[in-house]
Amino acid sequence: MVQALTKPLTLAEFLIQYGKNPRYELADGELIDMEPTGPHETVGGKLATQLGIAITTAQLPWFIPRTCLIRPFAETATARRPDIVVLDEPLLQHEPFWEHEPVIALGQSIKLVVEVVSSNWETDYARKVEEYALLGIPEYWIVDYRGLGGIVFIGKPKQPTFTVCQLIGEDYRQQQYRLHEFIQSPLLPLLQMRLEDILPR
Repeated sequence: MVQALTKPLTLAEFLIQYGKNPRYELADGELIDMEPTGPHETVGGKLATQLGIAITTAQLPWFIPRTCLIRPFAETATARRPDIVVLDEPLLQHEPFWEHEPVIALGQSIKLVVEVVSSNWETDYARKVEEYALLGIPEYWIVDYRGLGGIVFIGKPKQPTFTVCQLIGEDYRQQQYRLHEFIQSPLLPLLQMRLEDILPR
């Protein structure tokens, strides 16, 4: 949900006022209330656990920060707050904000971004796909556990869908998974997970 403001926020104003509040992100100077729910957080938490296991098993120098903002473009007042971000720790030394703020500006530091779909599904399926591809993020996962996305994105009949977007060149190639299907991640081939493994009970 977009919050009505008298004037657009700058990135600096957003970081001061809302930077530590996990409820909000910024899009073109507009404050976005991400409206998290308990089931939404359940899915994100279970998925973060699965990712942590896969990363540890593969002995990769990656981690999942507790909170993190992504600044896709320097020229716009936008700060994305994905549900899950996987960062490449050795590359954080090049990040201009990281020492003082949990803000990522360079796509090379990010291995994976995950968005758990809520009522603002259009942003997850369209704008964020473009933003994350332009940053060069190798994988972007869209977890539509309630089947909210439009038919053009998740097909018919609408049903819970897990979309793995793999960056090929400058664009994402998308592969969708439904209930009872094992999710394949080129980034994390050791991952053993189905959509129902992360759903609320």
